[in-house]
Amino acid sequence: MRTGTWLIGARGSVAVTSVIGALAIRAGLTAPTGCVLETPALRERIRPGIGDLVFGGHDLTSVPLEKKAAELAGSGVVPAALAQAVKDDLAAVEQQVRPLPAAATQAGTASAIAADLDRFRRHHDLDRVVVINVSTTEPVPPPHPAHASLAELRTALSDAEPVLPPSSLAAYAALSAGCPYVDFTPSTGARLPALDELAREQGLPYGGHDGKTGETLVKSVLAPMFAQRNLKVRTWSGINLLGGGDGANLAQPGANAAKSASKQRVLPETLGYLPQGETRIDYLEDLGDFKTAWDLVTFEGFLGTGMRMEFTWHGCDSALAAPLVLDLARLTAAAHRAGRAGPLPELAFFFKDPLGEVPHGLAGQWRTLCDLVTALAPEPTP
Repeated sequence: MRTGTWLIGARGSVAVTSVIGALAIRAGLTAPTGCVLETPALRERIRPGIGDLVFGGHDLTSVPLEKKAAELAGSGVVPAALAQAVKDDLAAVEQQVRPLPAAATQAGTASAIAADLDRFRRHHDLDRVVVINVSTTEPVPPPHPAHASLAELRTALSDAEPVLPPSSLAAYAALSAGCPYVDFTPSTGARLPALDELAREQGLPYGGHDGKTGETLVKSVLAPMFAQRNLKVRTWSGINLLGGGDGANLAQPGANAAKSASKQRVLPETLGYLPQGETRIDYLEDLGDFKTAWDLVTFEGFLGTGMRMEFTWHGCDSALAAPLVLDLARLTAAAHRAGRAGPLPELAFFFKDPLGEVPHGLAGQWRTLCDLVTALAPEPTP
């Protein structure tokens, strides 16, 4: 059940941490801590396993994976001894990471991306390939009439002017090549009517958006508590300080706005109203691959008594995201094998801004995920 995991942004921190982790787990060098599918309730119920994943990808940069691994080790994201132990296997993955194609039209670029996916699948004799976007966040694209219709989109992609943002072009290429697609970023990805039409035409599942790894993960636990206890949240403000490539990208106003909007969605959908306050994201180069979030919540209790709570989260985004990338590759491959097509709302447990109608609290999303695993688990062998 060998399954390709094709990473868009394959030379970035999240991608390289994911690959190092998978190689180390497969070699028995580390435990799968942080992998949701390795919890006692879900362990050994989903195939493919982590050891069945084969990695490749696209990237705009040319930084060797070995050099990126050394940088991650130097900043404390991965243990240096572990990066050294999987050095040879990482070199093999290096051979499967391609420069992101560029052609005169987006139709030509999509065809080149699809050709790389097909070569990867045939070279490794893979059952299927799941494409996962872990690249930098894009601004929200301007609307285009072709976004609403697959037929119009196919025609428009042959024009000289771009029609799709990069994440959506990657989704179009992946789906056209018969590959399920997952967007771990807040970018548009497959969230366009034309691409939903393509996924259903091809019989392919897709998932997203924006991996839930830090502050919003905590929000999705605390917000239901306030709602279920009938406590009125007056204000909820958060400040996120982060470094690394993601932080540098989010210093750009368009990407920052897209990310901030994704992070705020959980509050109105869980509480039923939007409290005063906002989420800010600031870039601090010195933090590297780590992030600190500070939130202040003021709320009203019985007889109008005013109260407040604060929390601080200091975590490593790459180390929190990487095990979820492995989970999503496995779940999406299993969904494809089971014949699922279209969005996978049951993956809401993993995302800040999930697709479809889903429970908003983490507990409800966990139950939905467990139901999905039960539905996808292969029948036991007599």
